[in-house]
Amino acid sequence: MDNWIRCFRPAPDAAAQLLCFPHAGGSASGYIPLSTQVAGTAEALVVQYPGRHDRIAEPFAERLGDVVHAVLGSLSADGGRPLILFGHSMGALLAYETARQLAAQGREPAALFVSGSEGPSLPRRARLPDRPSDADLIREMRLLSGTDEELLTHPEILELALPPLRADYAMLFSRVHVPGPPLRCPIVALTGDNDPRVSVEGVQAWERETEGPFERHVLPGGHFFLGDHLPLVADLIAAYVPGRTVRTGV
Repeated sequence: MDNWIRCFRPAPDAAAQLLCFPHAGGSASGYIPLSTQVAGTAEALVVQYPGRHDRIAEPFAERLGDVVHAVLGSLSADGGRPLILFGHSMGALLAYETARQLAAQGREPAALFVSGSEGPSLPRRARLPDRPSDADLIREMRLLSGTDEELLTHPEILELALPPLRADYAMLFSRVHVPGPPLRCPIVALTGDNDPRVSVEGVQAWERETEGPFERHVLPGGHFFLGDHLPLVADLIAAYVPGRTVRTGV
């Protein structure tokens, strides 16, 4: 692996690989629990964005396409096992764009899992100013409940957390959806039933992005619902490892 990919639980004998993209402001370590949960079924590879953790000295990525291009370059030397893509929030859009590029190269993934994100063809909602202040970002973090409330009062923690979050939102704000051929692989869309930023109807819009099977799962929780449902999510992923029975339906 190179600077872009982390593997917390190597599983060279697993039948498939699961490529995971973190949310805005997130880092690869956030996928350690899922990496552990899927061990034995798939080998989890997690993207580490620049400008955080062990890449903190590197400049932030400026465009989603730059991240996709770099990640695809990191995958080129892999041994060729079936690949399942998984992304949460901003990571869902990155996983989707990566799937589109792979499909264009004749390397369509086995499945695409999109979590905590409305369909990419929907207009972007004005959730924050284009140049959000620290106060704007803190309000957003508090709304999404992805950060312990006590941590939001520590200036030294905010000094580390806010720059990558601001940079990632800038990437999202600059994104323009370019229509193209639908994928052929299955898409599985996951959302929390109490997400303040993602509607169930908006999640359903992912169905139009594939000619293959589509599943939508609405689970209890807010924007960061995944941590409470890892066994279920691991089971859903396992169902799309080639050689296993594929689910269909909502």
